[in-house]
Amino acid sequence: MILLQIVLCIFASKYFKMKHLLIGILLLAFSLGFSQSKTTEKPKETAGKDAAPKKAPKAAFNQYRIITLQRDTTYVDTSLTIKKEYEYNYLRKDIFGLLPFANEGQTYTVLDYGLKHFNAFPEIGFSGKQFNYMGVNDIKYYSVATPVTELYFKTVMEQGQSLDALITLNTSERFNMSIAFKGLRSLGKYINQLSSTGNFRFTSSYNTKNKRYYLNFHFTGQDFLNGENGGITTIENFESEDPAYDNRARLEVYLKDAKTFMKGKRIFFDHNFRINGTKGNNNLYLTHQFNYENKFFEYNQATVASTLESGKIYRFGDSYVLANIIDQTRYNRMYNKVGAIYENSLLGKFQFFTEDFRYNYYYNKVLILDTGVVPSSLNDQIQTVGGQYDYRKNKWNGTFMYSNSISNQSLSNFDAKLKYQLNDKNEFTFQYQMLNKIPDHTYNLFQSSFVNYNWHHNFKNEKINNFEATAKTQWLEASLQVTSLNDHLYFSNDTTTVSQQQLITPKQYDKAINYLSVKVGREFKWWKLALDNTILYQQVDQNDAILNVPKIVTRNSLYFTNYFFKKAMFLQTGFTLNYFTKFYVNDYNPVTTEAFVQNEKKVGDFPLVDFFINARIRQTRIFLKAEHFNSKMTGNNFYTAPNYPYRDFMIRFGLVWNFFQ
Repeated sequence: MILLQIVLCIFASKYFKMKHLLIGILLLAFSLGFSQSKTTEKPKETAGKDAAPKKAPKAAFNQYRIITLQRDTTYVDTSLTIKKEYEYNYLRKDIFGLLPFANEGQTYTVLDYGLKHFNAFPEIGFSGKQFNYMGVNDIKYYSVATPVTELYFKTVMEQGQSLDALITLNTSERFNMSIAFKGLRSLGKYINQLSSTGNFRFTSSYNTKNKRYYLNFHFTGQDFLNGENGGITTIENFESEDPAYDNRARLEVYLKDAKTFMKGKRIFFDHNFRINGTKGNNNLYLTHQFNYENKFFEYNQATVASTLESGKIYRFGDSYVLANIIDQTRYNRMYNKVGAIYENSLLGKFQFFTEDFRYNYYYNKVLILDTGVVPSSLNDQIQTVGGQYDYRKNKWNGTFMYSNSISNQSLSNFDAKLKYQLNDKNEFTFQYQMLNKIPDHTYNLFQSSFVNYNWHHNFKNEKINNFEATAKTQWLEASLQVTSLNDHLYFSNDTTTVSQQQLITPKQYDKAINYLSVKVGREFKWWKLALDNTILYQQVDQNDAILNVPKIVTRNSLYFTNYFFKKAMFLQTGFTLNYFTKFYVNDYNPVTTEAFVQNEKKVGDFPLVDFFINARIRQTRIFLKAEHFNSKMTGNNFYTAPNYPYRDFMIRFGLVWNFFQ
């Protein structure tokens, strides 16, 4: 019954107005209040006449486990801390270093280059669509003593809502399953800015009674629809602060009917079997990991010409068709990893594995152009062999992995991670990665109805050396990252004549780029007040302005906490300031959904101040925030990218609600 109510609530979030959703949440909460009322069985007869019935013991917090693919374990947490305030957003994680676009569910501007993760195998590309795409490592598995439900709700900018619902239960101690759906619909404040997204996921975990066999399985189905307006055409109207343009729908945009759509499905399982019947000091395992995934991307633009005050302009240059552009890209891949592990209680784990990676990235035609032939597809089979050593003893925890291609491709990955935990409050982590990465597919092949958006390249592999050191202590948290990039791939704007056009192409930088970042975080507490600070410093050493980042990014939160109503409610309220220095921010191209390098307009040096009031009542956390409430005080100089203004002042609210049954 509860699951049915959740599904109905999710359905309402995607297809009905907000008032219907609020009514649904209230009904859901009312009915769950009754469904969770305790029922006591009739006590069995006992020898003693006045013997009292035994109460069922309550489950401990460590019986509600959240487990990652790497076997890292956390627990279901219903507390209200400043970190929960940072994680209360569309991505459901701390987004320090990411600047969201004006509407919920759109892309993000990356302020912290250290957030980028490196993978030796090629990806599809379309990076602007990947922020909310849940990859293999984003999926969590569960083990719970009783069924657990979590509901996330948050209001959006205009005509819609954001909802994330999850239920997980163990049918036995050895088998768990979960089902979840995150849905969003938001019209946005500007013309042609609709976001409509969905992330469905199903997981299950199983192990045999003798614990010789373990299995993690998940299925995901995800889709993202975004209106792409190309930004506003006259920034002077926006910056003038004329009250006539307080209604942002009055600002003209480049594209009034363009949209992008991406969907993907994935089947994944990871399992292992211990050969020896009883676990001892020496154990031998067989492991297998399987991943099959397909993705589809479409760019749709009904009207090719953009009508501006100065006349008509073709934003992305000439096109092969006069109207109704429909560019479609398809992609599928299959990944198998088979290995054997020898485990010794004293020496650690020794793993040897082989990987088989196959992909097909394709269009429906071959283009014969004056510049050459643009093929219809890229497809390949990549095989690697590798080894991994895991050591966990006392305060040390280390993982060292190396893999290398044995097929025709040049691919290698060395990844070493070492952690030292001094005590519960102090730990130190060191990581080094040396990568020879195959380019993502959109760099090597792209087809479009726009003449200038067709290319075929054979770029060299990117060479990446990355070192990170992190310290989490009782006094502060600090991290250092040093990255060296060779043969770095990027997109650049090649427009030379019409300044309001976007003609981007992929390029490979033949010189070295060295990146340095230092991030420090510290929270100061006094009485019922707290000041939480995070400061990031970045520096890039390069001959040309290819990798552009702000030198300083900072977040500071001053807040007050206290209990009220005989400790029935815990209150958290305060201010958060976000700030970054001016820099040549990357622009955004909707045809490829890629960020590209531009060196004409700097963005930054404007404070973003939020005021929040949060409360926790039992397992319910309620959030109320006045976002960017200082926007009228500082003037309209806030952007996430050239021609893309940041969000105006707005009040948003919502909740995160956990049920334990």
